[in-house]
Amino acid sequence: IFLPAPEPKTALGRHRLLSPTAGVRVSPLQLGGGSLGSAWTDLTGAMTKEASFKLLDAFVEAGGNFIDTANNYQNEESELFIGEWMAERKNRDRIILATKFTTNYRAYADGKNESINNSGNHKKSLHLSLRDSLKKLQTDYIDILYWWDWTTSIEEVMHSLDILVKQGKVLYLGISDTPAWIVAAANTYAREKGLAPFVVYQGRWNVMDRAFERDIIPMAHHFGMALAVWNAMAGGHLQTKKQLEERKKNNEALRFSFAGPEQTEEEERFSALLAKIAAEHNIESVTAVALACESRSFQDSLRLPHRRVSSSSSSVALDRANLPFIPTADARSSTCTTTSKPSPSSSPPSRSRRSR
Repeated sequence: IFLPAPEPKTALGRHRLLSPTAGVRVSPLQLGGGSLGSAWTDLTGAMTKEASFKLLDAFVEAGGNFIDTANNYQNEESELFIGEWMAERKNRDRIILATKFTTNYRAYADGKNESINNSGNHKKSLHLSLRDSLKKLQTDYIDILYWWDWTTSIEEVMHSLDILVKQGKVLYLGISDTPAWIVAAANTYAREKGLAPFVVYQGRWNVMDRAFERDIIPMAHHFGMALAVWNAMAGGHLQTKKQLEERKKNNEALRFSFAGPEQTEEEERFSALLAKIAAEHNIESVTAVALACESRSFQDSLRLPHRRVSSSSSSVALDRANLPFIPTADARSSTCTTTSKPSPSSSPPSRSRRSR
């Protein structure tokens, strides 16, 4: 009984503390639930309930336990599917479940004007959204609740969220796609008033979009927050020509991105650069190299799980010695730069990436 736990079977199963301010243990990759459902077919492609269950099963079997969704994803189908899946598998206690409020999740059914108070981050929106998310997810608590709008005062938001933490309906607070100064002001207020702070920041970050590094990462260092990255693979647009040809043969379209459903010239250029590095180091996965670009700023080595064509789980090791140059896109000029090594005195925030 006192022996150490056995080594995890996969790198995905090597769970880590979420952050210095949140001791819950999460898998290094987080499964994004934005594709679970078929309401947003033109935007994300369609995924039936059966296919969604298979994906969720595969993620957990590979060692994952961190799942992210939102009140409005796929017009509420994502939360419904995840809730039904957890109920059938009876695994709610094993899952670290994150969802979000603020978006008008009922606009598709009721109309935007009729459901105006279903949006925003005021008390009523929070009350309605959490009430309905708990029903859809078939649970009595949320592990991490995010918000991203900043139209309501910090005082109202932080006191309202703190009540939910004290009630046990929400365990940890997260904030998404919000300017660093808002997060700093909110966490400073929470510290002064003895309220629950934000312990994780979720934002867009990938090899082509590095704005995340200017203010968000230093802010996360300061407050001991985790970083949960979305769009880490540019919505699936960082793929080689061979991969794209294979998708066309199978009539699989690329997911919609902010630039459109087709691979842009910039995405094509960076995909080629990532493929070149992967080939030089005998790495099959372009995705692993793309994700390593984000981690290289913070740690000397990285082991990343990825799914091979055979659907078997494996890991890829990347370090500074065999990857002396990793291309990144400067957020201001879209040119290739090398990432500098951080100061040895700084301790990196924990990070999880959404597999999307």
